Amino acid sequence: MDRIRFSMVFVCLLFLSLTAQAQNRYAVHFKYKPQNGLSLQSPQDFLTQKALQRRSREGIQADSLDLPVSARYLNELAGLSNSILYASKWMNAAVVVADQASVAGIEALPFVEKVELIAPGFLTNPGARIRYKVFASVTLETNCETPKLNTRELAVTDSQYDFQNQLIGIDKMHEEGFTGKGVTVAVFDAGFPGTNTASSLSHLASNNQIIGQRDFVRPWNVEVFMDNQHGTNVLSLIAANEPGKLISGAYDSDYILVITEEVATEYRVEEYNWVRGAEYADSLGVDIINSSVGYWDFDDPAMNYTLEDLDGNTAIITKGATIAAQKGILIVNSVGNYGGRGVSSLVAPADASGILSVGSVNTDLSRSGFSSQGPTGDGRLKPELAAFGASPVLIRSNGSVGSSNGTSFSAPQIAALAAGLWEARPEWTKDELIDNLLRSATQFDNPDNLLGYGIPNFFDAYYGEILAVEGAENIEWKVYPNPLVSDEISIHFGTGLQSNFSLIDLTGKTLIQAELSRVDAKAPYRVQLNGIKPGMYLIQMQEGAYIKQTKLVRR
Repeated sequence: MDRIRFSMVFVCLLFLSLTAQAQNRYAVHFKYKPQNGLSLQSPQDFLTQKALQRRSREGIQADSLDLPVSARYLNELAGLSNSILYASKWMNAAVVVADQASVAGIEALPFVEKVELIAPGFLTNPGARIRYKVFASVTLETNCETPKLNTRELAVTDSQYDFQNQLIGIDKMHEEGFTGKGVTVAVFDAGFPGTNTASSLSHLASNNQIIGQRDFVRPWNVEVFMDNQHGTNVLSLIAANEPGKLISGAYDSDYILVITEEVATEYRVEEYNWVRGAEYADSLGVDIINSSVGYWDFDDPAMNYTLEDLDGNTAIITKGATIAAQKGILIVNSVGNYGGRGVSSLVAPADASGILSVGSVNTDLSRSGFSSQGPTGDGRLKPELAAFGASPVLIRSNGSVGSSNGTSFSAPQIAALAAGLWEARPEWTKDELIDNLLRSATQFDNPDNLLGYGIPNFFDAYYGEILAVEGAENIEWKVYPNPLVSDEISIHFGTGLQSNFSLIDLTGKTLIQAELSRVDAKAPYRVQLNGIKPGMYLIQMQEGAYIKQTKLVRR
């Protein structure tokens, strides 16, 4: 998640209640999309008001992809298959459970374009039990190619999550009063146990901030507070709100929680689950989808993707992400944890255009070794952005605090930043939001396929337009660039021509103390930090009785 799967230590045998003729899952794609009484001239007949409002903001019209799959087609499929799990209007397809004899009948239907096996086996009876045989202790990994999930207990102080927040300016965003309110975020993952009970997340349920939940792996489930805690971990990095444990960027946003990942196995059905989830989220007017899943290799090697397939146009999940982006939804997806493979080690749907794929950095702001690299199969730069994914503080399903490695955990921090920015700048389109995030990042002038445009920050993304149009005199307090990637830092502070500057390390030792001067009160002070090692520091400025402090990350 980014492929969640059980390690070799945990050997999982899944016993399915099958008939003598095996029931498998197939994607049935249709040639046509006939409608009965629906017209693109009246989109309110098949789109919700919130979905229409987003399209209006983005300046886009409803199109044929928004029209539902033909009910007549589905009725005929129902008579030939064991069951229909769901239909996808964007793919003009249905996912069915059927045996081989039924597949032959389905393929013969005149309106069927193709039928593809997307996963073997399935339990269609909600009352049947799935049994696991455990031969040894359980080790859960956030990908077979990543460091294993490390949810160790931490004695947490605020400073332990300050780093991940301050790196991208979540602290500044909160100081400005933006916490994602009015923005709807969907999280696609493998389960959300404890989300409704963990103290750091329980406000979501008590405040009615969970506006939708669906399980597309087992569509009969009525809630998602179950299964693998990876989804809870990811959600906590967007929505947690408990001082001393974790305060994340967008704890006031509304949420849609969707299970798309089938933990015990890895087949292409999960891509269709993702697309169906995106359609569902779209119907509820979602603004941002955080997706900490990705696909490259499968339990059936015949389904594996090649680099050439990661071209932004081939994988079903990538097609779905592209469509969602075209409908004004911001997709934030982990770039993958195959960094050890070297160049072009990303996963689908991170290869999609018009989205943000997110890599991971370490505490020294270098790329985490597991973080996948670009370019895409067709040569485009990936990832676009990066955040701290090397053991950020997160919340476990039992409400305790842990940490873990993976781009699964850097992506949601960017989603939280985006939610706060969209609250602050509701007039921005999805593409304008992306552009301002990229412009705020540390490598905007020199992007690469390791970290993309680099690490974004709230201050530059939010104030960038103001600075460009109105001038820096409107900004009372700003330290930039932060993180610092060169030796010179600029500081907007105060109204006079002189100020006292101090650089202090985290032990409290003052490393630099100087009196700064400038000839124009509208211009920034400039300070040379030659010889200062990478790490986190405290900057203090004083003009008379006026004092401001902020943390600086030196890369």
